Amino acid sequence: MKPGNRIRGASKEELEELYRERYLGFRRALATVTGGYESAHDVVQEAFARALAKRRDFRGEAPLAAWVWRIALRIAIDESKKPVWPTADVMLDPTLVEPAHDPDLAAALRTLPPRRRLVFFLRYFADLSYEEIAAVCGVSEGTVAATLAQSRAAVAEALDTKANR
Repeated sequence: MKPGNRIRGASKEELEELYRERYLGFRRALATVTGGYESAHDVVQEAFARALAKRRDFRGEAPLAAWVWRIALRIAIDESKKPVWPTADVMLDPTLVEPAHDPDLAAALRTLPPRRRLVFFLRYFADLSYEEIAAVCGVSEGTVAATLAQSRAAVAEALDTKANR
């Protein structure tokens, strides 16, 4: 095996630290996919259990959080009976778990296409970095930046339109 291709692996301690630091972000964002906090909790638990079992498979090509996110999203997709990772044909459609708490924001977010909404939720609900979102979604950081800029503008416009009625 070439030195540049060496599998890095993730340590149990790295995964435990990630869990401690980012559990709430994972649960909050996954709840927008699963439809509730309890089901999101189950997905987070399962994702970290799988990541721990497969930690030697982590190559370090992307941040550890992004690797675990991909696992978590696959589990959420499996549980929602969607057949594969989001593509142009199959897309996660995250929404606010409790839209009644902020109906204007919920309506503004619904104006976004599903892919933009997913990137928006990963950034602002899961607190992922641009690098992590890029790795999770399989796009460049520039695409993440552009998507977030477009999403923020669309949400701001929808909220402004609602406020001016």
